[in-house]
Amino acid sequence: MSDRDIVEVVRTEYVYTRPPPWSDTLPTIHVVTPTYSRPVQKAELTRLANTLLHVPNLHWLVVEDAPRRTPLTARLLRDTGLNYTHLHVETPRNYKLRGDARDPRIPRGTMQRNLALRWLRETFPRNSSQPGVVYFADDDNTYSLELFEEMRSTRRVSVWPVAFVGGLRYEAPRVNGAGKVVGWKTVFDPHRPFAIDMAGFAVNLRLILQRSQAYFKLRGVKGGYQESSLLRELVTLSDLEPKAANCTKILVWHTRTEKPVLVNEGKKGFTDPTERLLRPAPGRLLSPAVSLRGALLWTRCPPPFPVGPSESPARGRDEGRRP
Repeated sequence: MSDRDIVEVVRTEYVYTRPPPWSDTLPTIHVVTPTYSRPVQKAELTRLANTLLHVPNLHWLVVEDAPRRTPLTARLLRDTGLNYTHLHVETPRNYKLRGDARDPRIPRGTMQRNLALRWLRETFPRNSSQPGVVYFADDDNTYSLELFEEMRSTRRVSVWPVAFVGGLRYEAPRVNGAGKVVGWKTVFDPHRPFAIDMAGFAVNLRLILQRSQAYFKLRGVKGGYQESSLLRELVTLSDLEPKAANCTKILVWHTRTEKPVLVNEGKKGFTDPTERLLRPAPGRLLSPAVSLRGALLWTRCPPPFPVGPSESPARGRDEGRRP
């Protein structure tokens, strides 16, 4: 399977809501979040949702690493009140981590981010005048609200420091006196084309639409080069726009929730993974989804996104309904 051969394209319908806060003049921020099932998943997504609720003109693209949508994620997204799109595509077994190992050669979230890129390109025409910014926000990071206002004015690709990465308190772009990015403040492989963390950049939507060949590479990419595999298809170093006071402020932290100790789970009389606590509430059960890779399962997006039947990356059935 090639990097781009993620899903088939079928016709589907979308349902739209426009919850506050919303402005007709601000560019939309499309936040792409890969996620996967684990004990802390709901806590991570809840924390991130509570941050995103304070950001006007935001569309949350949540992509599950799963063969089908999970009721937990679908219900959580419905209950947030955010504009969102729920996608899923399962990472092949040979690309998944084994146990607790964190092998840098194994790309994490690559297929999920690529599916989101494809969704954007098949939802918006290539010459779209819709102003927007695309940001890849993992579900376990911590984000300052100021970060989203900084990225909203991105013309091509904007960059900023990220804390707690690369064995350092922070990594950052190196900016000269003229306000241009000239290199990278990092220890790990500083000669990478773009020695930056996934949380350290945003891309103008129009650039994503115009450069249809730009995807994250799944094969033949060394650890730490995922970001470079996309960015080198979009810009050069001189095109980068330093934000966060010329990259002197920390507005995002690469945090991670401590893995809970669940040694008593599954013992007689105690909980198990199928406990009702993890299921949708009675009366709000979700319709069964078709078990095929890459299904678009739910979408709530603001105008002026295309309304009515449209082309979308999906296999299966859209489960949208009007709230």
